Amino acid sequence: MIEMNRRTAMGWSLAAAATGLTSGMAGTASAKSPKEPFFKGNGLPVGLQLYTLGDALRSDLDGQLAQVAKIGYRAVELAGYLGRTPAELRAAFDKAGVACTSAHVQAKGAGGDPSFGELDRVIADSHVIGFKHVVMPMFAIPAHVDMKPKEGESRGALLGRLGAQITADDWKATADFLNAKAKVLKAAGLTTAYHNHNVEFAPVGGATGLEILLKNTDPALVQFEMDAGWVVAAGANPIALMKAHPGRFKMMHVKDVKASTKPNFAFQQDPTEVGSGIIDWKKLLAASYAAGVRDYFVEQEPPFEKPRLEAIKISFDYLNAVVA
Repeated sequence: MIEMNRRTAMGWSLAAAATGLTSGMAGTASAKSPKEPFFKGNGLPVGLQLYTLGDALRSDLDGQLAQVAKIGYRAVELAGYLGRTPAELRAAFDKAGVACTSAHVQAKGAGGDPSFGELDRVIADSHVIGFKHVVMPMFAIPAHVDMKPKEGESRGALLGRLGAQITADDWKATADFLNAKAKVLKAAGLTTAYHNHNVEFAPVGGATGLEILLKNTDPALVQFEMDAGWVVAAGANPIALMKAHPGRFKMMHVKDVKASTKPNFAFQQDPTEVGSGIIDWKKLLAASYAAGVRDYFVEQEPPFEKPRLEAIKISFDYLNAVVA
């Protein structure tokens, strides 16, 4: 699938990519009775990546988490500490009745949050907050990359420009970095994963960034958190990707996109609530479970057409009822 993407992805339509989720599914069964909703039947919580809620979490953490729990979410994934200490975060999660099972941790320190360069701190924080998974949310930015924003450049455009400067050697260096850090984290009882956007599908050095990461990371140490929305935004097929790399994807960002999203490698998509876009979640959820995914986190990118809490309720209600 990645080989096909490297040659032809930019010529695909996303509708074709989404339709492709129906291919290759013969003989793949869900792990539960088809009469039960997917998450209930498999005994899994519907999780939420807290990035989805934006800045409101910083000003009203308790109130936002109370609404998250009221909707029905029971697991969350951190994307930064929101200006709180680990003890304050744990208290807030406990008060709301949600468990923080995963944390996105940057390759390098930013904003006072711990990074992969401070593993002792990450490990200590995991004992307080409770997370078991440590996820690197994007590629490490090497020194040769021009990070200075251009006049009028949006965040997405900036990230896309940075990604276009990443070389095959840079991707190999990221793989080596993940292997080394994951060895330390594994010894502490934590798993390590890498989260994709769509830049990982861009051709580079006769391969793609994702191919290089998959090939050069140790499967016993490094897992992958598939962001389904970004995979589809790259013009690729999430099911085919998991089939091509069995056992490597253990986590998933449950993210949907509109048909108006054009295949690209530059952090561009037209987001929507889960179940409202073009991804066939019945097939993808069944295939992902069969492939070994056990941690699922709803995530939606801005811009939002509805208030964020309303949007995550729409996604939860769909997933809570979907039979896969």
